[in-house]
Amino acid sequence: MIQNQINNSEQLIVPEIEVVSATKKPFIEANTKAVKLVHLKKDCTIPVFSKDNECTIAHQEFIDIAQECASNIFSGHSISLPEVRVSHVVKGRIPSAIGKPVKELLEHEKTIYYERMMFAIEIPTISENVYGQSLKLTIGGVRAYNQENLYSKKSIEKFKFFIGFKNMVCCNLCVSSDGYVEELKVSSVLDLKNKIMELIGNYSMQTHLNAMRELPNHSLTEKQFAQFLGRCRLYNYLSKEEKAAIPLLSLTDGQLNMVARDYYQDESFCKDQKGNINMWKLFNLLTGANKSSYIDSFLGRNVNAFEIVQSLGNSIKNKERHWFLN
Repeated sequence: MIQNQINNSEQLIVPEIEVVSATKKPFIEANTKAVKLVHLKKDCTIPVFSKDNECTIAHQEFIDIAQECASNIFSGHSISLPEVRVSHVVKGRIPSAIGKPVKELLEHEKTIYYERMMFAIEIPTISENVYGQSLKLTIGGVRAYNQENLYSKKSIEKFKFFIGFKNMVCCNLCVSSDGYVEELKVSSVLDLKNKIMELIGNYSMQTHLNAMRELPNHSLTEKQFAQFLGRCRLYNYLSKEEKAAIPLLSLTDGQLNMVARDYYQDESFCKDQKGNINMWKLFNLLTGANKSSYIDSFLGRNVNAFEIVQSLGNSIKNKERHWFLN
């Protein structure tokens, strides 16, 4: 269990819960904006299932549940305030404002909620160092109403949740498949809480850290990096049968352009003087480019970035053929 791993950590443990502000650097960009939790609670309406008018589990409830789970599992550690990013605002108006021109609407006559929301909560007192960079344990989740059928009766609701680390140099999230649930299906707030507790409890922090510490030990030459990018370009044009036999790649062409640019220009993760780039740097170039993803696809691509670089590193270590390199 993760609690046992934390208790054995050599990191400083704060004796009492301390609430601290999250870093200002965003973990996702795309078309998102930062909002405070109080804004979701006071200013936003709650979507319902239209056939029976039953409430959905609101964004703020999801965040509150995650905070409660973090406080229960990481008791004695500092817990940051949630960093919340939203996108795709859905606008409305109160009944008395029907027919009123938009420019004449008063603030109290407008209603809004956000179709997509992502949040991250740091546990700053659980930190590790990889390749000279500080990583802090982080939990968070995604809610995307566009993946629900709000025109039907109340049904099972879907969430995404993760636990992993945040690289404090760039605020890139480091998430593995073991710390991520792509489709967490629940029917109630209690069900959501239980499943979050289960995921956090099953997360192997040390295994994830060991895998990340292994990444700097293997590198691509400039020629191999160019080969990797070239193969990434070809990937989307393969047949389904060919794709099934090789590792999944979910980054877009635009994001791969950013990886190519940052191979030369990124201050923290660019190539060395010989043109070589290790797997840790490549991983951070991929997760950095992934910040341009929409909220609902962000976490899946983040996990995929880790799986890709880990498979590349293993192929180099074991001297095995890898489709993206050969």
